[in-house]
Amino acid sequence: MNDTFSLSRFGLLLKKTILERSMQLIGAVVAVMAFTLLLYTLILYALDWGPAQNLSFIWGFIGGGVVLSSVVFSYFTTNAGGAAYLTLPASSLEKWLCGILISGLLFCIVFLSFFRLMDYTFVTAYHSGLDRTSPLYRGLYDHVYLYEFEGNNVFVKATILYTNFVGAMMVGTLYFNRVALVKVALVVCGVLAAIYFLNLAIVSLLFSNVDIAFPYFTVLIKVDSEVGNIELPHYAYAIANNFLQYILPGTLWITAYVRLREKEI
Repeated sequence: MNDTFSLSRFGLLLKKTILERSMQLIGAVVAVMAFTLLLYTLILYALDWGPAQNLSFIWGFIGGGVVLSSVVFSYFTTNAGGAAYLTLPASSLEKWLCGILISGLLFCIVFLSFFRLMDYTFVTAYHSGLDRTSPLYRGLYDHVYLYEFEGNNVFVKATILYTNFVGAMMVGTLYFNRVALVKVALVVCGVLAAIYFLNLAIVSLLFSNVDIAFPYFTVLIKVDSEVGNIELPHYAYAIANNFLQYILPGTLWITAYVRLREKEI
């Protein structure tokens, strides 16, 4: 039998992981769904359909992936649990792939299906409640539509953030044995804040009246009562986007595998 990867052995490991941690995994997914539904409802009541759909999707999708990835590799919160996990008759590649499959694929399928069903229910109820005889009917009907996954820039950006934050959480869970979720959140917030203010300081040396400076993408400069936008050149934007979309998440996910192997050694 192959010591690196065996499909039958991987299947048994995946089955064991899901059955053994079913309450934690299901509980995390249910909590994420409930949070997404509540957020959708509150923002819809306070603002409008667009913000409700976008914000609930972003927070539910990314937040849910982070929480679930913290559960997948949380064996090391105790010495006994970590030792039992490391001595399982499975390779480090299979254990790594098991975590990726649960937090990187299965959760995506479950959450996207849930969000589509939830959004469809809300939108259908809204359309059904409109007065068809009203002269405003067509405008009100077209104002609200199902949340699109394909060709949606918000969905694309959320997916990029998802791969980065889930990768960071998997790495953090393997490095921080206790309260990894809190520690990783503090580290990520600290890194993002440092990058933002460093970028702002550099941009302020080059331009005056800087209003907002988002790292890698755009700078807003205030001129009297107007705000001008300075964006990266196309080639620089493509480099930054590829870094965030492929290089950084790939590095994080591979680092999680390397760290898992280090623990076994």
